Amino acid sequence: MKTYPKYLLLFFIIALVIGCSSKNDKTVSEIEQSQYSMAVNAFLWRATLDTLIFMPIDKSDPIGGIISTDWYSGPGIVNEQTKIFVYIKDRRLRADALEVSVFRQTKSGNEWKDADVNSETSKLIENSILTKARELRLGSKALN
Repeated sequence: MKTYPKYLLLFFIIALVIGCSSKNDKTVSEIEQSQYSMAVNAFLWRATLDTLIFMPIDKSDPIGGIISTDWYSGPGIVNEQTKIFVYIKDRRLRADALEVSVFRQTKSGNEWKDADVNSETSKLIENSILTKARELRLGSKALN
């Protein structure tokens, strides 16, 4: 019996699955298409990445709904750094499906120390993400 390389078998299975999938006559935006492969709301996911684009992303997990930035200091700021953690908890586009935590440190000598964060900061970021997600959703519906 002839054996085939594993990648050839995998390619055959993928082609078979794609060929057997049902076709939908409606054109769906890329974001909506990605919703089917994600465990979280794709509009919230995209809006979060768009909102935090100025910060380096440390970790992102679309299945678990986690986006974490690395420590970031804005241009000209040398004694303060910020880190943001976003948790998307649902596949639905809802305000309670999003949780944002902001961390701040200040430099004292050669050491970074945790500092207080204004309680409104995380709410402002959440609202910005939610607004962007709604805009993305409205934009995708306009395409259909």
